[in-house]
Amino acid sequence: AFDILASQPLADDALTQIDMIRLLAQAAGSRGMAGGQAIDLASVGKSLTLPELEFMHIHKTGALIRAAVSLGAHCGPASEEHLVKLDHFGKLIGLAFQVVDDVLDATEDAQRLGKTAGKDEAARKATYVSVHGLDEARALAAALRQEALDAVAPLGPRGELLAAIARLIVDRHS
Repeated sequence: AFDILASQPLADDALTQIDMIRLLAQAAGSRGMAGGQAIDLASVGKSLTLPELEFMHIHKTGALIRAAVSLGAHCGPASEEHLVKLDHFGKLIGLAFQVVDDVLDATEDAQRLGKTAGKDEAARKATYVSVHGLDEARALAAALRQEALDAVAPLGPRGELLAAIARLIVDRHS
């Protein structure tokens, strides 16, 4: 992804291209996925508060999802207001992805998941299911989806694909 962003002919606004590379670097690095994963590994067997759990989850795969939304928004003409709404949408669906991942790890079998099921509990990892229970984790995922849908509703038809992605993320089974 870095190579593609860096090797494209400079846009009319080179600063935008540099900002996009910075955004991706932050999402992948210590302020994003790598940092969130480090927190996850360091917290094995420990209790996390809800703010700590949310911070960790926002900075795992959710950071890359958020970056993907923001990068797409920067590729076209978007107002500052829309960029803010899209960034908020990305943050919400990124967090929802992680919450659903916790739920699936606790409820699905390995064949359906395509990976070892129950590994979070076996490793004594802090998850939304271990902190809140299964029903509350599912309710949180649904609430995050609704807030994400509300964030892109002002975009009208241009937000329909993002709304479909939000539904897919929360309704998935693997």
